[in-house]
Amino acid sequence: MMNHVKQRMSSIDPRTRAYVEPTRIVWTSGVNQYSEVLHAERLLEGNSGQITKEAPNACLLTNKGVPASILLDYGTELHGGVRIAVVEGTVPDRNARIRVRFGESAMEAMSELGGEQNATNHHAARDSVIDVSLLGATEFGTTGFRFVRIDLLSEGTLQLQAVQAIFVYRDLEYKGSFQCSDPLLNQIWETGAYTVHLNMQEFLWDGIKRDRMVWTGDMHPEVATICAVFGEQEVVPDSMDFKRDRSPLPMFMDMPTYSIWWLLVQHDWYMQHGNLAYLMEQQDYITGLLKELSTKVAEDGTIDVFRPFLDWPASSNPEGVTAGVHALFVLAMQAGARLCSIFDEQESVALCKQLENRLRAHIPHHAYSKQAAALQALAGLIDAKTANEEVIAPNAPSGYSTFYGYYMLQARALAGDIQGCIDSIRSYWGGMLSLGATTFWEDFDIAWLENAARIDELTPPDKVDVHGTYGGYCYQGYRHSLCHGWASGPTAWLSEFVLGISSAEPGFGKVKIKPNLGDLQWAEGSYPTPHGPIHVRHELLPSGEVQSTYNVPEGIEVVG
Repeated sequence: MMNHVKQRMSSIDPRTRAYVEPTRIVWTSGVNQYSEVLHAERLLEGNSGQITKEAPNACLLTNKGVPASILLDYGTELHGGVRIAVVEGTVPDRNARIRVRFGESAMEAMSELGGEQNATNHHAARDSVIDVSLLGATEFGTTGFRFVRIDLLSEGTLQLQAVQAIFVYRDLEYKGSFQCSDPLLNQIWETGAYTVHLNMQEFLWDGIKRDRMVWTGDMHPEVATICAVFGEQEVVPDSMDFKRDRSPLPMFMDMPTYSIWWLLVQHDWYMQHGNLAYLMEQQDYITGLLKELSTKVAEDGTIDVFRPFLDWPASSNPEGVTAGVHALFVLAMQAGARLCSIFDEQESVALCKQLENRLRAHIPHHAYSKQAAALQALAGLIDAKTANEEVIAPNAPSGYSTFYGYYMLQARALAGDIQGCIDSIRSYWGGMLSLGATTFWEDFDIAWLENAARIDELTPPDKVDVHGTYGGYCYQGYRHSLCHGWASGPTAWLSEFVLGISSAEPGFGKVKIKPNLGDLQWAEGSYPTPHGPIHVRHELLPSGEVQSTYNVPEGIEVVG
């Protein structure tokens, strides 16, 4: 019989499952004449989830006409669902109807669907009414969450033996590491790594609650983080091939700029891991994509594409979007020329160089868009120091975005403003942590910190519910994802620019180690490579010089 099942298997799930106990009771409906919640703390004691006939340590929910309710905190963002183990009860027909609400914030788990705060079941059902049987363990849910609210809707009493989170994840070793003299930066590096780790599901997603999809643009900073933390992982090429196969040319991957990001990921992935066999599998698609992109560049160097897109916050500045898209085309031609040289596709190399020259003849103004100025600096269209001083650094991190903040940091580093980068990481990504975040968000504005309540508490009357109040475009209110992989940029940036580790030859045949400590006293860590991890430690001496020691695996040459 098992062989018959195996013949119909489409794939093997690369993920594992674990059960996680709640860490605290955030809220209950209490004890009154209409409902009772007794012994809620027993749910924190730990339980195998295996039902027993008698459970003297059960939590009791009693509905006397009004639902009995409890809100649980699992301590950190998770991906998966819940296992609800019920012993006995006095509900009719030995079958209890309950309502389960997941939330990335405490207030989201307390919310009603719809309304001004835009609570939804889009992408993943996070608010549902289900039946649970007595003397059974019911598993339910597939979403991103930290909080779970349970309401007993059936009249009578229910004995809850356990409410465990089902944690679904890839069991991966953190091969990269980062530690420095500032504990906040250490926490930010770890949080970015964990944010991407949660999104490494069957494919590489952008969000585990909303946007459980493969987006090649959003993948670019995620892949940089994966390289710095996990090294070569199959989820990246699997996801890249998934989008390639579902976007046959001349179709673009949702929009032209996202096809460009796919190309840039291919380039960066090869530089990191040197997997020539995989790169050669992309030859036809890459050369075809470059030809298709060339049709969007006019003789005067202007670009005309449908749905020009950088990120959502940039959309309010159309002139800036035009400049940023133009810079992405330049970056595509630069990467395309290098890849086509590897393919020995000299005609395509010439096409890329010709188009880059044409694009450089017409450089749109950045319109003071930090996103556009960052891309222009990285593409070499404008001087990095000028871009930083005139556009990116003023009022930073105001005007940052979680996705393009990574490229703003890269551009500022190119301009030599390492300290400005470190300060922005502390205030912007650290700002999310100050509100109770355990993963980084789809979007964030530094202005949201004013009078803000933490996301791990019920909002007091004199505070602002950040999750339910803010967010724009397609992520308004509670629809806003609080675990979005594109926000992980500081993890990759700290490894590359503070530890100073970057590949100087495909597959780390050569490596550059150029530390930048800023105001840090020391920094150390590791970076995974195909030859094994590189370990470094940098210390600021009283003289102001940086003393570096490192252990580089055999097969890697340290250069310049």
